[in-house]
Amino acid sequence: MVPRLKTEAIHEWFGRLPGSIGIGNVRYTTSGKCDDVSIIQGTQPVVASIDGIKLALSFNGNIVNTLPLKKEITENFSDFLYSCDSDIVCHKMLLALKQGQDLTSAARTVMESLDGAFSVTGITGNGDFFAFKDPHGIKPLCAGHDPDTKTFAFSSETVSLDMNGFVRDFELKPGELVTVSQEGFKRIQVIKNYREAFCAFEYAYFARPDSRFDGKYVYEMREDFGRNIVKEFPELVKDSDIIMSVPETGDDSAMGVHEESGLRWERASRRHRYVTERAFILLNMERYSTIDKKINILGPKVAGKRVIVTEDSVVRGDTTKVIIEKMRRAGAKKVYLFVTFPRIIGPCFYGIDMSSYGQLVGAKHNPEEIAKIIGADAVCYQSLEGLIHATGQTEDQLCLACVTGKYPTPCAQKMADAMKKRFLEGYEEKGRIYESEEVQP
Repeated sequence: MVPRLKTEAIHEWFGRLPGSIGIGNVRYTTSGKCDDVSIIQGTQPVVASIDGIKLALSFNGNIVNTLPLKKEITENFSDFLYSCDSDIVCHKMLLALKQGQDLTSAARTVMESLDGAFSVTGITGNGDFFAFKDPHGIKPLCAGHDPDTKTFAFSSETVSLDMNGFVRDFELKPGELVTVSQEGFKRIQVIKNYREAFCAFEYAYFARPDSRFDGKYVYEMREDFGRNIVKEFPELVKDSDIIMSVPETGDDSAMGVHEESGLRWERASRRHRYVTERAFILLNMERYSTIDKKINILGPKVAGKRVIVTEDSVVRGDTTKVIIEKMRRAGAKKVYLFVTFPRIIGPCFYGIDMSSYGQLVGAKHNPEEIAKIIGADAVCYQSLEGLIHATGQTEDQLCLACVTGKYPTPCAQKMADAMKKRFLEGYEEKGRIYESEEVQP
């Protein structure tokens, strides 16, 4: 039985932690086992040591080529126990430091050896505080400082800097290592940025709406997504009475749909603030119950109405199916689903836990078929061109692998191609693709 963490214990730990440098992580793991014990064992930061060299490391992302790396690390660390890919990143860098490499060279070794997404923060036993990004810059990582206390920080999103009164200084570049001293940040381009591939799903779902990328708030981009869909499906807009959003990531696009169409945004869907599980990462048997409790539909507001429902994405389709069922029971006349992220046709290898073709309703079904599956009158996806334009990026600067099937890293591409062929032939996937020995490159 795993004991629950208590608030009092957390405050006690803070009081017992000496020093002036710290790293932390609130991200769930997308590798390793999913039971409670394994998830707690995989909690970051990871701390490891060898021959007097010590390293603490925390990262956001996912490593694709874990199986061959596990073999290499086990040969060098007799007591190595793999919980998740953060162990791989930490021990790979520690091994490079043991071999006499300096911090820059060790970061280069990690960048060259790992296939996947990794935005890393770490501390060495000597007190070096550093951060770096994978060569494609798939996951966000920014740096900032408090001008009053001369405190320096890294964060996955700008919002955490804002909340603590820090000034955002810069977003780390792909392949860049940044170290911190009392004088500030020192930036080193370890590997030349040969192909950016920032995760496009950050814009649609993962990032907080009050974070900024390239000076623009995420919620502003999501409003643009809504405006785009109105322009792309004008005939359905004309046939609609009201707009309703799937809270909360559908709210900003609903505002864009409202402003572009002039239709009333009826706040007829409300989220239970204390049901916090993310439905698409739950086990099948837990998902329906969680969705049903999580979203409440105000029936009288949709009864007899033709409703546009804004949603950030459709992964399995379970969330929207439950919501549409509740709307139908309440008497909704028509339901048009407006989806801001284009149809997801392939798994993610880089940190979003949708890691097999079989999980994805869009992998085998077109929008018309998906509409029948989830009970909508139509499913309307924002175009890929519209998404890209609203982000202010170019297609070559984004990772769109789950939409296009074109993965920015070679191991991911080989695995995806091999498993897709099997999937279309009727092969039943057994867990995450990148953890399957059958399709290792």
